[in-house]
Amino acid sequence: MKRRALISVSDKTGVVEFAQGLAKLGWEIVSTGGTFKTIKNAGVEAIYVSEVTGFPEILGGRVKTLHPKIHGGILALRTEEHLKELQQQGITPVDLVAVNLYPFRQTVSREGVTLAEAVENIDIGGPAMIRAAAKNHQYVIVVVNPERYPAILEALQAGDAGAELRLALAQEAFTHTAHYDAAIAEYLRSLTDGERFPREMTLAFDLVGGLRYGENPHQKAAFYRDLRTLGPCVANAEKLQGKELSYNNILDINAAFELVREFDTPTVVIVKHNNPCGVAQAAAVDEAYRLAFETDPVSAFGGIVAVNRDVDKAAAEEMVKIFLEAIIAPDFLPDALEVLTQKKDLRLLKTGSLHGRTADWLDLRKVNGGLLVQEVDRKVAVRDALKVVTKRAPTPDEIEELLFCFTVVKHVKSNAIVVSKNRRVLGVGAGQMNRVGSARIALGQAGEKARGAVLASDAFFPFPDTAIEAAKAGITAIIQPGGSLKDQDSIKVADEHQMAMVFTGMRHFRH
Repeated sequence: MKRRALISVSDKTGVVEFAQGLAKLGWEIVSTGGTFKTIKNAGVEAIYVSEVTGFPEILGGRVKTLHPKIHGGILALRTEEHLKELQQQGITPVDLVAVNLYPFRQTVSREGVTLAEAVENIDIGGPAMIRAAAKNHQYVIVVVNPERYPAILEALQAGDAGAELRLALAQEAFTHTAHYDAAIAEYLRSLTDGERFPREMTLAFDLVGGLRYGENPHQKAAFYRDLRTLGPCVANAEKLQGKELSYNNILDINAAFELVREFDTPTVVIVKHNNPCGVAQAAAVDEAYRLAFETDPVSAFGGIVAVNRDVDKAAAEEMVKIFLEAIIAPDFLPDALEVLTQKKDLRLLKTGSLHGRTADWLDLRKVNGGLLVQEVDRKVAVRDALKVVTKRAPTPDEIEELLFCFTVVKHVKSNAIVVSKNRRVLGVGAGQMNRVGSARIALGQAGEKARGAVLASDAFFPFPDTAIEAAKAGITAIIQPGGSLKDQDSIKVADEHQMAMVFTGMRHFRH
């Protein structure tokens, strides 16, 4: 008896060559719908599924393979008892199932897709066949990935697919259907007022590619994309040139881009090791870059630059003066590219317009044995929410500066302190175990420029020591969340030195 393959694929990459290879090996091919037409048009003999089931496709193609003559052939063990039962029912065993599913995730990732369109791309028969074949992989080869076709043909030409390959294919098959169902569940959840954090969480991401290594050379790594996330972000950016992105590159580019997109005014951000080491605003990108660079030229070397405007030639000429790992921006003007592409290894990422935010709300952190999930921190302080707690209120210009500074400190690792003046960061204290330590680093970096500047803290002052250090450095205004039992001590210090202090009531821890 000829061995039988059932082929029904949405992604038809390589399916003709695969069918031709099976036919040359003497396999009988059963197929459906568009796949049947594709392989028949290529000259491959195939049996239409209705000839096997003795029943026509119904309900506009919704039901065609859900039939005992299909699933009996797939699920039967090759035991004497099962084979005898198949013979009694006129069912031919199926030895290979090549199926991949309707493009649900690609469909729902399109802007303006309707629920009706999404529902029509929920595959029913496909997952049933895949799962049946994977369950019975000891006897049935299951393939969901077209990249596997050559290896399968090679194994069959050599005799048969071994147990190791069959098991690997079954694992891929169950991953494929789990990924598919997770995407459907998440899409439907997004349309309802259901639990933000459901009782069971399954995440669906697609492999972009392997990375050279992870944070360190001895760690393997890969990058995955959520196809449902639309709009400008690192995962959706187009790489125009440069070396392959590394694990650390992607983390730093994301950190820089998520900060720069907070601002409407032309802004440049320079990030090193996931913390901003330079942030500045100006009328022109080249001036903003120069000011950001001057904050910490040592740390800027080998850094990541993010811009919320198109990069022009003047900015490009400034940026090529030192070694940078990557630049991410909405776009690069042609004359800017002429300058930047002279540095062949420099990664250039184009995001397109920054209007609107990505739909991604998940912030995930893996811990040993578990997963922490929270909403992305999208909130920023606004003028009307500020509470003046000192005798002196900040001037209108100080308020604008405080809001700028507090937005920057939101993106600095805790404990975080930022000093700024004229919409330019002068000093950053990041990740210290105590807040006054971060303050001393930021104020020390700012030096004499701290006189007349403002200071932002990502969380409240547990003691008045940070306010004391700020007063010594000549800071004129402070912005912090407030809420400490000793707030009054810090307020008293501010009043004694004619500093203005405002509370936001909003903390921005970043661990």
